[in-house]
Amino acid sequence: MSIAPLETQSVSSETNPNTPWVCIVWNDPINLMHYVTHVFMTYFKYSKEKAETLMLQVHNDGKSVVNTGSREEMERDVNAMHSYGLWATLQKS
Repeated sequence: MSIAPLETQSVSSETNPNTPWVCIVWNDPINLMHYVTHVFMTYFKYSKEKAETLMLQVHNDGKSVVNTGSREEMERDVNAMHSYGLWATLQKS
């Protein structure tokens, strides 16, 4: 006699509202490094050191995760980055 395996339900990240999202800022050929640092300090209220670290990730790696949170929060952050002229997207963490 064999025993059937237990079926487990997994909660998809699509349906889990607590799944964090990320705001990603991408490198672009337009904005200067000091301007990107200024935006991170102004909008996110990051220290100069943190803002410069994130800016260097954008510059050297082509992108940087600049904030995490709910989808709605990250949509707000992406829209704010666009209003500053930066290229930004959001995605699930």
